[in-house]
Amino acid sequence: MKFADKPANEEDRLQSLHASGLPEAGPSERFDRLTRMAKRIFDVPVAMLNLVDADQLLPHSCIGLAPEKWDRETSLCSHVILQSTPLIVSDLLEDPRFHDAPATTHQGLRFYAGCPVHMPDGFAVGALCISDIRPRQLSEDEVAVLQDLAAIVEDSFAVLTEARLDQLTGLANRRGFDVLASYALAGARRREKPACLCFIDLDGFKIINDTWGHEAGDRALGVMSGLMKQCFREDDVIGRRGGDEFSILFTDSSLSGASRAMEVLQHKVSLYNETSGQPWQLHFSWGMAQYDPLRHSSLRSLLQLADRRMYQMKKSRQQAR
Repeated sequence: MKFADKPANEEDRLQSLHASGLPEAGPSERFDRLTRMAKRIFDVPVAMLNLVDADQLLPHSCIGLAPEKWDRETSLCSHVILQSTPLIVSDLLEDPRFHDAPATTHQGLRFYAGCPVHMPDGFAVGALCISDIRPRQLSEDEVAVLQDLAAIVEDSFAVLTEARLDQLTGLANRRGFDVLASYALAGARRREKPACLCFIDLDGFKIINDTWGHEAGDRALGVMSGLMKQCFREDDVIGRRGGDEFSILFTDSSLSGASRAMEVLQHKVSLYNETSGQPWQLHFSWGMAQYDPLRHSSLRSLLQLADRRMYQMKKSRQQAR
Protein backbone atom coordinates (compact mmCIF):
# COMPACT_ATOMS: atom_id res chain seq x y z
CA MET A 1 0.00 0.00 0.00
CA LYS A 2 0.97 3.63 -0.25
CA PHE A 3 2.44 4.84 3.05
CA ALA A 4 1.42 8.29 4.20
CA ASP A 5 4.01 11.01 4.65
CA LYS A 6 4.38 12.56 8.07
CA PRO A 7 3.15 16.15 8.44
CA ALA A 8 5.77 18.91 8.34
CA ASN A 9 4.66 19.94 11.86
CA GLU A 10 4.83 16.38 13.22
CA GLU A 11 6.67 17.18 16.47
CA ASP A 12 4.26 19.99 17.34
CA ARG A 13 1.32 17.79 16.34
CA LEU A 14 2.45 15.01 18.68
CA GLN A 15 3.02 17.48 21.49
CA SER A 16 -0.52 18.78 21.04
CA LEU A 17 -1.90 15.25 21.04
CA HIS A 18 -0.14 14.23 24.26
CA ALA A 19 -0.82 17.54 25.99
CA SER A 20 -4.49 16.64 25.74
CA GLY A 21 -3.93 13.44 27.73
CA LEU A 22 -6.11 11.51 25.28
CA PRO A 23 -3.60 8.73 24.46
CA GLU A 24 -3.01 8.07 28.15
CA ALA A 25 -6.72 8.21 29.02
CA GLY A 26 -7.69 5.44 26.62
CA PRO A 27 -11.22 4.73 25.30
CA SER A 28 -14.06 6.84 26.66
CA GLU A 29 -17.83 6.47 26.81
CA ARG A 30 -18.00 10.13 25.76
CA PHE A 31 -16.68 9.15 22.33
CA ASP A 32 -18.32 5.71 22.20
CA ARG A 33 -21.68 7.48 22.07
CA LEU A 34 -20.59 9.37 18.95
CA THR A 35 -19.23 6.31 17.16
CA ARG A 36 -22.41 4.36 17.99
CA MET A 37 -24.36 7.26 16.54
CA ALA A 38 -22.22 7.23 13.38
CA LYS A 39 -22.73 3.47 13.00
CA ARG A 40 -26.52 3.88 13.17
CA ILE A 41 -26.70 6.96 10.95
CA PHE A 42 -24.64 5.48 8.13
CA ASP A 43 -25.80 1.87 8.64
CA VAL A 44 -22.22 0.55 8.64
CA PRO A 45 -20.72 -2.31 10.66
CA VAL A 46 -17.69 -0.31 11.79
CA ALA A 47 -17.27 3.22 13.23
CA MET A 48 -14.11 4.40 14.95
CA LEU A 49 -12.33 7.40 16.41
CA ASN A 50 -8.61 6.80 15.95
CA LEU A 51 -5.69 8.87 17.23
CA VAL A 52 -2.51 8.95 15.13
CA ASP A 53 0.48 8.68 17.46
CA ALA A 54 4.18 8.62 16.55
CA ASP A 55 4.27 5.00 15.39
CA GLN A 56 0.83 3.58 16.12
CA LEU A 57 -2.82 4.15 15.44
CA LEU A 58 -4.62 4.30 18.78
CA PRO A 59 -8.34 3.34 18.76
CA HIS A 60 -9.98 5.84 21.10
CA SER A 61 -13.40 4.46 20.32
CA CYS A 62 -14.03 1.36 18.25
CA ILE A 63 -17.47 -0.01 17.41
CA GLY A 64 -17.64 -3.13 15.23
CA LEU A 65 -13.99 -4.19 15.47
CA ALA A 66 -11.92 -5.43 18.39
CA PRO A 67 -9.94 -2.42 19.63
CA GLU A 68 -6.22 -2.88 19.08
CA LYS A 69 -3.23 -0.74 18.23
CA TRP A 70 -2.27 -0.75 14.56
CA ASP A 71 0.93 0.28 12.84
CA ARG A 72 0.63 3.88 11.78
CA GLU A 73 2.34 3.43 8.43
CA THR A 74 -0.22 0.87 7.22
CA SER A 75 -3.27 2.75 8.50
CA LEU A 76 -5.73 4.72 6.40
CA CYS A 77 -6.17 7.32 9.11
CA SER A 78 -2.54 8.39 8.71
CA HIS A 79 -3.57 9.66 5.27
CA VAL A 80 -6.59 11.50 6.68
CA ILE A 81 -4.59 13.81 8.95
CA LEU A 82 -2.72 15.13 5.90
CA GLN A 83 -5.82 16.73 4.38
CA SER A 84 -8.48 19.21 5.41
CA THR A 85 -11.43 17.36 3.88
CA PRO A 86 -12.72 13.82 4.44
CA LEU A 87 -10.99 10.92 2.71
CA ILE A 88 -13.65 8.85 0.94
CA VAL A 89 -12.70 5.52 -0.64
CA SER A 90 -15.70 3.83 -2.24
CA ASP A 91 -13.90 0.54 -2.85
CA LEU A 92 -10.60 -0.14 -1.11
CA LEU A 93 -9.97 -3.20 -3.26
CA GLU A 94 -10.07 -1.10 -6.43
CA ASP A 95 -7.95 1.74 -5.06
CA PRO A 96 -4.24 1.35 -5.95
CA ARG A 97 -3.24 3.09 -2.71
CA PHE A 98 -5.09 0.73 -0.37
CA HIS A 99 -5.92 -2.51 -2.20
CA ASP A 100 -3.31 -4.39 -0.15
CA ALA A 101 -3.70 -2.47 3.12
CA PRO A 102 -4.36 -4.56 6.27
CA ALA A 103 -7.82 -3.00 6.50
CA THR A 104 -8.58 -4.55 3.12
CA THR A 105 -6.72 -7.86 3.27
CA HIS A 106 -7.02 -8.77 6.97
CA GLN A 107 -10.17 -7.01 8.13
CA GLY A 108 -12.12 -7.48 4.92
CA LEU A 109 -13.18 -3.84 4.59
CA ARG A 110 -14.16 -2.45 1.20
CA PHE A 111 -15.45 1.04 2.02
CA TYR A 112 -13.76 3.74 4.14
CA ALA A 113 -14.63 7.33 4.96
CA GLY A 114 -12.52 9.29 7.44
CA CYS A 115 -12.77 12.90 8.57
CA PRO A 116 -9.78 14.59 10.26
CA VAL A 117 -10.27 15.77 13.84
CA HIS A 118 -8.26 18.62 15.33
CA MET A 119 -7.20 19.89 18.71
CA PRO A 120 -8.17 23.50 19.56
CA ASP A 121 -4.73 24.67 18.40
CA GLY A 122 -5.47 23.36 14.90
CA PHE A 123 -3.30 20.24 14.81
CA ALA A 124 -4.90 17.17 13.23
CA VAL A 125 -4.53 14.35 15.74
CA GLY A 126 -6.75 11.62 14.34
CA ALA A 127 -9.80 10.64 12.32
CA LEU A 128 -13.46 9.87 12.85
CA CYS A 129 -14.10 7.09 10.33
CA ILE A 130 -16.74 4.67 9.16
CA SER A 131 -16.19 1.42 7.21
CA ASP A 132 -18.20 -1.26 5.47
CA ILE A 133 -17.49 -4.74 4.14
CA ARG A 134 -19.09 -3.81 0.82
CA PRO A 135 -18.35 -0.94 -1.60
CA ARG A 136 -20.62 2.08 -1.31
CA GLN A 137 -20.92 5.79 -2.00
CA LEU A 138 -21.62 8.76 0.25
CA SER A 139 -23.86 11.60 -0.83
CA GLU A 140 -22.91 15.23 -0.21
CA ASP A 141 -25.41 15.36 2.65
CA GLU A 142 -23.88 12.24 4.23
CA VAL A 143 -20.38 13.71 3.97
CA ALA A 144 -21.70 16.85 5.71
CA VAL A 145 -23.15 14.69 8.51
CA LEU A 146 -19.78 12.96 8.99
CA GLN A 147 -18.13 16.38 9.22
CA ASP A 148 -20.73 17.50 11.77
CA LEU A 149 -19.97 14.47 13.93
CA ALA A 150 -16.24 15.21 13.64
CA ALA A 151 -16.96 18.78 14.80
CA ILE A 152 -18.69 17.37 17.90
CA VAL A 153 -15.57 15.29 18.57
CA GLU A 154 -13.47 18.45 18.29
CA ASP A 155 -15.79 20.25 20.74
CA SER A 156 -15.17 17.44 23.21
CA PHE A 157 -11.42 17.75 22.63
CA ALA A 158 -11.70 21.45 23.48
CA VAL A 159 -13.51 20.70 26.74
CA LEU A 160 -10.88 18.13 27.76
CA THR A 161 -8.04 20.48 26.83
CA GLU A 162 -9.62 23.29 28.83
CA ALA A 163 -9.61 21.03 31.87
CA ARG A 164 -5.79 20.86 31.63
CA LEU A 165 -5.21 24.62 31.48
CA ASP A 166 -4.86 27.07 34.33
CA GLN A 167 -7.59 29.65 33.74
CA LEU A 168 -5.72 32.56 35.33
CA THR A 169 -2.37 32.27 33.56
CA GLY A 170 -3.16 30.23 30.44
CA LEU A 171 -0.35 27.82 31.35
CA ALA A 172 -0.81 24.10 31.76
CA ASN A 173 -2.26 23.25 35.15
CA ARG A 174 -0.74 20.58 37.40
CA ARG A 175 -2.45 17.73 35.59
CA GLY A 176 -1.71 19.11 32.14
CA PHE A 177 1.93 19.73 32.96
CA ASP A 178 2.45 16.26 34.39
CA VAL A 179 1.00 14.61 31.28
CA LEU A 180 2.98 16.72 28.80
CA ALA A 181 6.23 16.67 30.80
CA SER A 182 6.04 12.87 31.21
CA TYR A 183 5.64 12.53 27.46
CA ALA A 184 8.58 14.90 26.86
CA LEU A 185 10.79 12.95 29.28
CA ALA A 186 9.93 9.69 27.52
CA GLY A 187 11.02 11.31 24.26
CA ALA A 188 14.25 12.55 25.83
CA ARG A 189 15.01 9.06 27.12
CA ARG A 190 14.22 7.48 23.76
CA ARG A 191 16.36 9.95 21.80
CA GLU A 192 19.06 10.16 24.51
CA LYS A 193 18.62 13.93 24.79
CA PRO A 194 19.13 16.00 27.95
CA ALA A 195 16.33 17.62 29.93
CA CYS A 196 16.14 19.71 33.10
CA LEU A 197 13.27 20.44 35.44
CA CYS A 198 12.92 23.66 37.42
CA PHE A 199 10.59 24.26 40.36
CA ILE A 200 9.68 27.92 41.08
CA ASP A 201 8.01 29.43 44.14
CA LEU A 202 7.21 33.13 44.46
CA ASP A 203 8.72 34.77 47.56
CA GLY A 204 6.42 36.91 49.67
CA PHE A 205 3.35 36.20 47.58
CA LYS A 206 1.11 36.02 50.66
CA ILE A 207 2.15 39.58 51.54
CA ILE A 208 0.96 40.79 48.13
CA ASN A 209 -2.44 39.16 48.67
CA ASP A 210 -2.78 40.32 52.28
CA THR A 211 -1.63 43.90 51.66
CA TRP A 212 -2.98 44.80 48.21
CA GLY A 213 -5.68 42.19 47.78
CA HIS A 214 -6.24 39.09 45.65
CA GLU A 215 -6.62 41.15 42.49
CA ALA A 216 -3.01 42.27 42.92
CA GLY A 217 -2.03 38.66 43.62
CA ASP A 218 -3.70 37.53 40.40
CA ARG A 219 -1.91 40.31 38.55
CA ALA A 220 1.44 39.15 39.96
CA LEU A 221 0.80 35.57 38.86
CA GLY A 222 -0.19 36.76 35.39
CA VAL A 223 2.96 38.88 35.08
CA MET A 224 5.17 36.01 36.21
CA SER A 225 3.64 33.61 33.72
CA GLY A 226 3.97 36.19 30.94
CA LEU A 227 7.66 36.74 31.68
CA MET A 228 8.29 32.99 31.63
CA LYS A 229 6.62 32.72 28.23
CA GLN A 230 8.92 35.48 26.97
CA CYS A 231 12.09 33.90 28.34
CA PHE A 232 11.60 30.23 27.58
CA ARG A 233 11.35 28.40 24.26
CA GLU A 234 8.16 27.07 22.74
CA ASP A 235 9.50 23.53 23.17
CA ASP A 236 9.86 24.01 26.94
CA VAL A 237 6.92 22.85 29.05
CA ILE A 238 5.65 25.50 31.49
CA GLY A 239 2.96 24.90 34.10
CA ARG A 240 1.38 26.41 37.18
CA ARG A 241 1.17 23.76 39.86
CA GLY A 242 -1.18 25.82 42.00
CA GLY A 243 -0.96 28.84 44.28
CA ASP A 244 2.36 30.55 43.63
CA GLU A 245 4.23 27.47 42.38
CA PHE A 246 5.38 26.89 38.81
CA SER A 247 7.34 24.14 37.06
CA ILE A 248 9.30 24.18 33.81
CA LEU A 249 10.73 21.27 31.89
CA PHE A 250 13.60 22.46 29.68
CA THR A 251 13.73 20.01 26.79
CA ASP A 252 16.95 19.21 24.93
CA SER A 253 18.83 21.40 27.42
CA SER A 254 21.79 20.82 29.72
CA LEU A 255 21.88 22.07 33.29
CA SER A 256 24.05 25.03 32.27
CA GLY A 257 21.69 25.96 29.43
CA ALA A 258 18.64 25.79 31.69
CA SER A 259 20.45 27.84 34.34
CA ARG A 260 21.18 30.55 31.77
CA ALA A 261 17.48 30.64 30.90
CA MET A 262 16.68 31.15 34.58
CA GLU A 263 19.20 33.99 34.76
CA VAL A 264 17.40 35.65 31.85
CA LEU A 265 14.12 35.27 33.74
CA GLN A 266 15.70 36.78 36.85
CA HIS A 267 16.86 39.77 34.79
CA LYS A 268 13.39 40.20 33.27
CA VAL A 269 11.76 40.10 36.70
CA SER A 270 14.22 42.66 38.10
CA LEU A 271 13.56 44.95 35.13
CA TYR A 272 9.81 44.62 35.70
CA ASN A 273 10.21 45.55 39.36
CA GLU A 274 12.16 48.68 38.39
CA THR A 275 9.72 49.91 35.75
CA SER A 276 6.22 48.59 36.56
CA GLY A 277 5.16 51.26 39.03
CA GLN A 278 3.36 48.61 41.08
CA PRO A 279 3.43 48.95 44.88
CA TRP A 280 4.49 45.30 45.11
CA GLN A 281 7.48 43.48 43.65
CA LEU A 282 8.06 40.03 42.24
CA HIS A 283 10.68 37.75 43.77
CA PHE A 284 11.13 34.03 43.40
CA SER A 285 13.22 31.06 44.50
CA TRP A 286 13.95 28.11 42.27
CA GLY A 287 15.52 24.68 42.22
CA MET A 288 16.88 22.76 39.25
CA ALA A 289 17.30 19.04 38.59
CA GLN A 290 18.99 17.38 35.61
CA TYR A 291 17.05 14.42 34.23
CA ASP A 292 18.90 11.12 34.54
CA PRO A 293 16.87 8.13 33.27
CA LEU A 294 18.94 5.79 35.46
CA ARG A 295 18.14 7.75 38.63
CA HIS A 296 14.73 9.23 37.96
CA SER A 297 12.13 6.58 37.31
CA SER A 298 9.32 9.11 37.00
CA LEU A 299 8.52 12.78 36.66
CA ARG A 300 7.52 12.78 40.32
CA SER A 301 11.02 11.91 41.54
CA LEU A 302 12.47 14.71 39.40
CA LEU A 303 9.91 17.19 40.74
CA GLN A 304 10.69 16.23 44.34
CA LEU A 305 14.40 16.83 43.81
CA ALA A 306 13.84 20.23 42.18
CA ASP A 307 11.37 21.15 44.96
CA ARG A 308 13.93 20.34 47.65
CA ARG A 309 16.55 22.47 45.93
CA MET A 310 14.07 25.32 45.60
CA TYR A 311 13.37 25.13 49.32
CA GLN A 312 17.11 25.23 50.07
CA MET A 313 17.45 28.45 48.06
CA LYS A 314 14.44 29.99 49.79
CA LYS A 315 15.73 29.04 53.23
CA SER A 316 19.23 30.40 52.56
CA ARG A 317 17.77 33.70 51.37
CA GLN A 318 15.61 33.97 54.51
CA GLN A 319 18.63 33.32 56.73
CA ALA A 320 20.66 35.97 54.88
CA ARG A 321 18.17 38.74 55.68
